[in-house]
Parts: sequence; structure tokens; C-alpha cells
Amino acid sequence: METTVRLMAIVAALLALMLAAPVLAAEVGFEEVGIPDGAEPPLTAGIWYPTDAPATPHALGNVTQTVAPDAPIAGRQLPLVVLSHGGAGWYGSHYDTALALARAGFVAAAVSHAGDTFDDQSRVLQLWRRPAQLHRLVDYMLDDWRGHERLDANRVGAFGFSNGGFTVLVAAGGAPNLSKIAPFCEVHAEHDLCEALRHAGVDVHFGANVRAGVWVHDARIKAVVIAAPAFGFAFGRAGLSGVRAPVQLWSAVDDRHQPHPWYDEPIRDRLPRAPDYRVVVNAGHYDFLPPCDARLARMRPEICGSAPGFDRAAFHRRFNADVVRSFESMLR
Repeated sequence: METTVRLMAIVAALLALMLAAPVLAAEVGFEEVGIPDGAEPPLTAGIWYPTDAPATPHALGNVTQTVAPDAPIAGRQLPLVVLSHGGAGWYGSHYDTALALARAGFVAAAVSHAGDTFDDQSRVLQLWRRPAQLHRLVDYMLDDWRGHERLDANRVGAFGFSNGGFTVLVAAGGAPNLSKIAPFCEVHAEHDLCEALRHAGVDVHFGANVRAGVWVHDARIKAVVIAAPAFGFAFGRAGLSGVRAPVQLWSAVDDRHQPHPWYDEPIRDRLPRAPDYRVVVNAGHYDFLPPCDARLARMRPEICGSAPGFDRAAFHRRFNADVVRSFESMLR
């Protein structure tokens, strides 16, 4: 009897390990979806996932990705990572990271944040809209996506860059104090943020009217990876006390768009649990975006240029591998 019980325990443990083990996909499936957003137009999102279907090159905006569009989904109990792009980006802004996650057995879903995309900057300073939109993405993926029954609702992570890093921190429990923007810009008028507000004719005191209760949190997010988060100075210790998920934080040494020590460092120093802090030497702010081909580099030199000697393609191979490993560890 004791031997039988012991064998049953071993079998149960092996089954649990098999369910938790990542699915190593032969290929990556992809689809674009519309997500209901109340009275507003549907949000647009991209979803990358493991598949056994053959993949071929397909255009994604100004880049090409090798995927199997609308293919069957491979695997069960798949972990989910939602991605939030930077200001003036779109759901395809971090397609290479999404592809790496899908190849490792994750489902990666990214939303275009309506009002803060490359073709619509009409609500860029209504920052509270972003975490609410990310929340809707998680809702959709776990409840309505055609593959929702293949997801493990207990293993949900979030990745964000720049404004997306801010978004993910809020979604994970952070509460910024935007009234800090005005005194910050009084001292640092030359910073990109403050110059942009001035050129747009926006009163830097706008944050004083933002209620604390406007921020939408999502307790389903169990792991966070952020790179060069925006508005870091707006988070105090109390405002970050609600972030209970483990955090990996990436910082570019030569980030002149969000210069040190007012963005990454306040997050690093004020989180209730010390993050896994990664510093990238010789990198600039936009080096966290995928490498550009020659055509895109001509179109968008401001986001495609890197410092002499910095190999963005090589960095992204390491970066994506580290992000995958981190989510595998944090969502175990």
C-alpha cells in the first residue's frame, strides 16, 4: 500500500512538471484582433502563440516577421505575457520579443494604446487610459480569445517599454502622483518631457487634477519586465508599495530621452522588493526597440540610430533571451 501511494505521488509530481514545462514551438502563429472597449472603437491587438503549422514571411507594418497567420494553437496551460508599447508606438513595436516568447511556449499579446499611437496622439497625456486598456487585453485573452482555454490564468506576466513601462507598473499595483510633473519641469525645463508639454501648450500642472482612484490595477499580473519606464520620478515609495509581483528593470546608460537619475532609478530604489536590475552599456533609449532595416532607418532615424559600436541586433538577441528566461523563472 505504501509503495502504491508513493508511486502515485511520483506520477502526480511528474504530471505537474509536464504541465508547467514550456512548450517549445516549432513555429509561431499570429493573429490581429479587435477588442471591445466600451463606447469607444475596439482596441487593436496582435497575438503571437506556439503552433505546429509552417510559418512564412509576412509584413507587419514596416517590418517582416515569419509567422503562420491564424494557425492552430499548440500546447495547453500556456503562460501569457501582455506587452505595452512606448509613446507613439503600436502593438507591433516589440514584435521580436513577442516572437521570442511564443517560440519559448508563451502566448504574447500586445495592444495598440488608443490615443497614444504613431497615428493618434490625441490622448497621450490621459495616462490612466493605458492601464485600463491593458486590463481589457488581459480580460479578452483569458475570457474571450479563441484559445483562452489553453491559457494558464495563474501565469500572467507583463512587459512594457517607456510609457509602456509606466503602464505595466500601474497595472501591477503602482500609483503615480502626476502632480510631481510641475515641480519637476520647473527644475528640468530642458528635459524632453517638459519641452514636449511646453510645445504642445499643455499646462504642466495638469497632473494635480488626476484622482488617485483613476488608476486601474490588475492582480492577475504575477511578473513584470520593464525597460526605461517613463515618469519614474512620479512614483514614491507609497505609490509603489502595491507592486507585489517580481520586477526585472532594464536601464540604458546613455538614455538621453529620459535622462538619469529621474526615471529608472526612482523605480529601482522605491520598489518594495529590489528588482532584477539590468544596465545596458552604450545603449540609448530607443535601443530597446527592435533593429531597423535600411528603409525604416531612413524613415525614422530618431528611433533607429544607435551609438557607434553598439550592435542593436546582437543586443536584442541577448535581451530577448534574458526576458524569456526571466518570465520562465518568475511564472514558474
